[in-house]
Amino acid sequence: MNSTNYIIAAFGRSLTAGKETRVLRMFCFAVYMTQAIIVSYFPLYFLDQGYSASQIGIIYSIGPFISVFSTLLFGAASDKYRTLKKILSVILFGQLIMVALLFSTQTFAIVCFIMLVFYFFQTPINPLTDSLILLSSKHTGTPYALVRIFGSLGFAFMAFSMGQLLKFTGSWATLLVGLITIGITFFLSLGLKDYQGSLKKMDFSGLFKILRKPDIVTFFALVFILSVSHRMYEGFLAVTLRQMGASDSLVGVAWLVSSVSEIPVLFLLGKYGHKFKELPLLAIASLMYAVRFFLVGEIQSPIWVIPVQAMHSITFGIYFTTALRYLSTIIPDEYRSSGQAVFAVVWTGFAGIISGMVGGSIFDHYGKGAFFQLAMVLALIAAASFLAKHLFSRSSA
Repeated sequence: MNSTNYIIAAFGRSLTAGKETRVLRMFCFAVYMTQAIIVSYFPLYFLDQGYSASQIGIIYSIGPFISVFSTLLFGAASDKYRTLKKILSVILFGQLIMVALLFSTQTFAIVCFIMLVFYFFQTPINPLTDSLILLSSKHTGTPYALVRIFGSLGFAFMAFSMGQLLKFTGSWATLLVGLITIGITFFLSLGLKDYQGSLKKMDFSGLFKILRKPDIVTFFALVFILSVSHRMYEGFLAVTLRQMGASDSLVGVAWLVSSVSEIPVLFLLGKYGHKFKELPLLAIASLMYAVRFFLVGEIQSPIWVIPVQAMHSITFGIYFTTALRYLSTIIPDEYRSSGQAVFAVVWTGFAGIISGMVGGSIFDHYGKGAFFQLAMVLALIAAASFLAKHLFSRSSA
């Protein structure tokens, strides 16, 4: 009888875990559908509203600027109130309100303010979602990658579908579809389960100890250099394709190729990445970034951007995963949260501000050739520096 009860209880837990995993996967899918619209099609929407590349660069840099504050604020709030689910619901509701307000104005200053508040609610969603998925794996038994992959699928699905839709509707539908995807995500958030109990609070006191170590400061400086070039590319690819005569559907295909290409590389690195030294891998990824930027700067026909987008797998796919792995080797466990917070601020915040403000101005005044040449030079500097850092660490070992 006891064994029967045990089997029934285990079966019940399995059913519950399966249901929780399905909700998380749907939520992750929906989150990244919205992400695809923001990254891939918001620039085109603002371009069609008559804004210049410099103005789009300003709008694009607002998100990274506010993310420095909002990510830490909502992270602290989730710690204090011991809930990720409610925080996610709040920030999604805030996104809904801001996108709805964009329908009512085209005045640049007002749009900037609305986007500032929108990004205040939008930028924390990825790290909070990652935290929820990581915490859930202890309860559901589902590895992080098998949930997070649905985010990549959601991004790919929306990047392609949105391009096909805009071919018939025009860019005016961008805000409407964004409103729908955010609404879907909000309602899915209501069905999430909180796994907050074991979440470890961020150790801000470790921040200053981290920043006093030359080796760690050097690494963050190199991350910043490469991140600026990556953000330049990401923020202005859609504008570049449009100027080259690409249709919105072709823009969607370009983003589809990049998001799908990263999936197998992420799995391979998760399984075999530990067999390779991190700094040489980062140097290789940076060099491939330089090649990627050079090719896009030289290409005249937008169709050739599609195969170049497949290089996302050996640029971002290798770089981001390897950088996080290297970070875990140079920072003690007790300061891991602080180190990851600094990495997020450098990768998303400071690099995004510079790439949007400076990159937009260069694109406007000197064109795409000079823009991507600058991105290429930054990537080459990062590649040489990562390799030099590796050789120096070997010689001093």
